[in-house]
Amino acid sequence: MTLRDLPLDTPALVTQVRDPSGSDIISQRLRELGFVPGEPVEVVGRGPLGGEPLLIRIGFTRFALRGNEAERVLVERVA
Repeated sequence: MTLRDLPLDTPALVTQVRDPSGSDIISQRLRELGFVPGEPVEVVGRGPLGGEPLLIRIGFTRFALRGNEAERVLVERVA
C-alpha cells in the first residue's frame, strides 16, 4: 500500500520509496528526509479539499506531502 492510501492514525512502517522515472529527484529527497525502510510513519491529517496535502509524521518530525509524493512511499501496517 502507498502512504497516500494509508488511513488516518494507522501506524505503519516504510518498506520502500519508488523511483517512477529511474532516478527521481523527489524520491531521492524523500529518502534524505528519513523515508527509509523500517522507519515508523503515520498519516495524522489530510487537507480539506481532495485530501491534500497529507500531514505525515515520521519519527518526531512532521511533513506535508502532496498526493503524488505520498504515492512514492510504500508502507505496511503495523499490527
